[in-house]
Amino acid sequence: MLKGMKSKGKREWSVYLVRCVDGSLYTGIAKDVPRRVDKHNKGKGAAYTRSHRPVKLLYQEGRFTRSKALIREAQIKRFPRPKKETLIRPLDIKGTP
Repeated sequence: MLKGMKSKGKREWSVYLVRCVDGSLYTGIAKDVPRRVDKHNKGKGAAYTRSHRPVKLLYQEGRFTRSKALIREAQIKRFPRPKKETLIRPLDIKGTP
C-alpha cells in the first residue's frame, strides 16, 4: 500500500435475497451481507424491510464490483416470483434445481 493511502477494505459486492415475515422477497446488494441482514432486522435497513421484519437470508451471489452488483440486482428484481423462488430453492439430491 502506498504511504499515506488508506485501505478501503473489502471491494467485492454481493447480491442477496431475503424473505420477509409476510413471505415477500427483497433483493439488495452489500459488501457484508450478514451485517446488512442484521441491519434489516434491527429496522436500520431499507424502508421496505423496516415494515416487513424480521427477514431471513435465503440467497446470495458474490464477487461483483458495485456496478455489476447493481446490474444483477436490477435483473433479479425484474424476475417473476416463480423464477426468484427457483433461484433460491436449494438443490435436490441429484444436484439439480
